[in-house]
Amino acid sequence: MSDKARNAGGRQVVKFSFYRVDPAWRALLPSEREWGKRTVSDVVRAFSGRLQIRRYSLVGTRGDADFLLWQIGDRLEDIQQLASFINGTPMGAYLTMPHSYLALTRPSVYVTREEGRSERMELHPGDSKYLFVYPFVKTREWYQLPLDQRQTMMDEHIRIGRKYPSVKLNTTYSFGLDDQEFVVSFETDEPADFLDLVMELREARTSLYTLRDTPIFSCLAMGLDEALDSLARAGENGSVPAAKVTWQKVADASDIPPGSSRVVYCAGDQVAIFNVGGELHAVSNRCPHANGSLSEGDMEDGSVVCPSHGSRFDLATGQPLDGPATRPLRIYSVRLEQNGVLLGPSTG
Repeated sequence: MSDKARNAGGRQVVKFSFYRVDPAWRALLPSEREWGKRTVSDVVRAFSGRLQIRRYSLVGTRGDADFLLWQIGDRLEDIQQLASFINGTPMGAYLTMPHSYLALTRPSVYVTREEGRSERMELHPGDSKYLFVYPFVKTREWYQLPLDQRQTMMDEHIRIGRKYPSVKLNTTYSFGLDDQEFVVSFETDEPADFLDLVMELREARTSLYTLRDTPIFSCLAMGLDEALDSLARAGENGSVPAAKVTWQKVADASDIPPGSSRVVYCAGDQVAIFNVGGELHAVSNRCPHANGSLSEGDMEDGSVVCPSHGSRFDLATGQPLDGPATRPLRIYSVRLEQNGVLLGPSTG
């Protein structure tokens, strides 16, 4: 029998592990810190065949947590073993887990008129730059309401959510497993959209039945090595490195012939490079309206059309030319050097 079959009909186990690093770790010799970071990274990589593990930094956004490991798998045992192996690394002696949320996926109780019952048995995280996470508990009065009344209020809740297509919601369930009832996580490239969504949801009737929806965690997606490096960026003598422009080779020129596009990653960003008649343009790949992949869109006269909802953007400036998108794309410096395509920092 497969692991998935053993786990309640294919549900996934979901774990949000928020780690904090003891300040004493920063006083270690650089070689000791580097060894500790490397062993933690090696353990996480070793478990990547059993678990989906998404990594995020909270440095600068929370005072009580430094990084998050978002784990999705089929067996609770794998999540337990990962935590155990991390504790056993040299860095483990300096790690605590001030916040920890365990949940499972399951079908939604509520029905949308357009889609019918939503199964939601598997999570499919995207490539968004930001993740917002919080535990959620409803009042007992909510569960005493007739289902049709709850459904009516949830219809309003769902309608509000659909006004913000750039924000992707993942709902997981913790009844009987942990102190909260749900853990909700929101993926987006636009923090302002998430803020506006939450403000509007406060006015929905469902909010009358919210008992607790804190603490809230604002997380930045990045590789684990980069997340651990962000814990202490100062130089060996405590000085702050001078700012400098760095260029990263992301492709060979032959990989992007005229009329084609390619997705690359640079400094944690997902970037689409377009070759328009031999001239390269680099912009953020995700459409700010609904997170569509622009690299899959059609090029027209120096612009690209989003394949999701038809928004058109000028590739030279990033400005929207046709709706429904209203916000510009980030644009990046790009150049050719010895047949290599080099990408520089965002310029907008």
